[in-house]
Amino acid sequence: MVIKSESAISIYDCKTLKETRSFESPNILAAALSPCGTYLQTFQKASSPQEKNVTLWKTETGESVYALSQKNMTKATWPTIRFSADEAVASRMATNELQFFDVADFSKGVVHKIRVPGVASAELSNNPGSHVAAFVPESKGMPGSVQIYACAPDSSSEPIARRSFFRCSSVQQHWNNGSTGLLVVAQADVDKTNQSYYGETKLYYLTLDGTHDGLVSLRKEGPVHDVQWSYSGKEFAVVYGFMPAMATIFDKKCKPLLQLGEGPYNTIRWNPKGRFILVAGYGNLPGEMAFWDYVEKKQLGTTKAEWSVTSEWSPDGRYFMTATTAPRLQVDNGIKIFHYNGKSLFKKKFDKLYQVDWKADSPDKFGDIEELIKSVGSLKVESKPQGQGSKPVNPPVQKKPAAYQPPHAKAKAAKEAELFGGSPSASVEMSKNALKNKKKREKQKEKKAAEAGSAANGAD
Repeated sequence: MVIKSESAISIYDCKTLKETRSFESPNILAAALSPCGTYLQTFQKASSPQEKNVTLWKTETGESVYALSQKNMTKATWPTIRFSADEAVASRMATNELQFFDVADFSKGVVHKIRVPGVASAELSNNPGSHVAAFVPESKGMPGSVQIYACAPDSSSEPIARRSFFRCSSVQQHWNNGSTGLLVVAQADVDKTNQSYYGETKLYYLTLDGTHDGLVSLRKEGPVHDVQWSYSGKEFAVVYGFMPAMATIFDKKCKPLLQLGEGPYNTIRWNPKGRFILVAGYGNLPGEMAFWDYVEKKQLGTTKAEWSVTSEWSPDGRYFMTATTAPRLQVDNGIKIFHYNGKSLFKKKFDKLYQVDWKADSPDKFGDIEELIKSVGSLKVESKPQGQGSKPVNPPVQKKPAAYQPPHAKAKAAKEAELFGGSPSASVEMSKNALKNKKKREKQKEKKAAEAGSAANGAD
């Protein structure tokens, strides 16, 4: 999807690189594709409170399948309609409730509701889209909470799991693949210990089976900078603590598996295949990056990518890209691509770079890196048998290695050759300039001899 102007959006097929559909709609402020690309969602500037300014389009036909009204757009409320990874479930957060649609027929409107008084944000589980997590901030002395509900219409209206906490103004919710666990980063605007200007953060972990419901025990005090699940959904990695920050990998029971050291880090990126992991420090940090092999439990390499605004692994997990983009930074815009071990692969600068992304693809389509290395190593280069008409191949004549001569001996031999016109030795080769000078001297001798002969003949 490419937003070309405030009124034009184009859809391209990534295989053919051809435009498949274009949409014309006035005052477009934002747009988003559904995970499988079936639907396009647009948010337009409303001319009146009653105007339906959020539209869901079918990308194949270009028809509008659903429309609704939304006053404003924030990170917590966009996209308005959320889809699971397989697009089997579609939901929307409304006032005091979560609404669900029939994906096969949006004309039916809302077909199922879950009442959640005071809900401020919601996160639908990705794969599968079986559950939804809702956040309710604290109000009138009542603590804030995160509540997990089943999405099925015939399921109970009571939450399957719930965690309450005071001093929490916002949360980040991270589902794992498999939809069995939820990580919650709870953020308070004010740190009562006065240790951090940016407030206070805590990391909670909730499971659907009730085996864990509480804080993740971290070894260092300070904020939670970043957290990410592995592709398998069996481990998660956290960067936390006051600088120098610490990075740790935990299992599903919150037991530490691997320490990734300390450093000026605030970002963690697990590659899609689950083997390699990167810890880095971007933003106001110097851009240091450390690449780790989780299977071998060792660091592969370190490098630097200053002024990076965005960063992500390629879908096959072999390459890592960082980018410096506008409007965050107006100078030194460009991209850098690294190998999985941190070695530089590609760089390109732009006068202005606004966005860069890998072409989305399923990691399951690609083999593991060690399998690729084995397949390349197993290739055998066989010589082509000589047939009729083929040119015989002459093997190169190998020179016998010359005996070692010290520099002063080589210089002496070369000087003798220059003076007396002989060869210094079989093992010392004459330089191109010396050979050129020798030929010039021989020609001069021949010329003088010819001139002397002609003069003698004239005298006779």
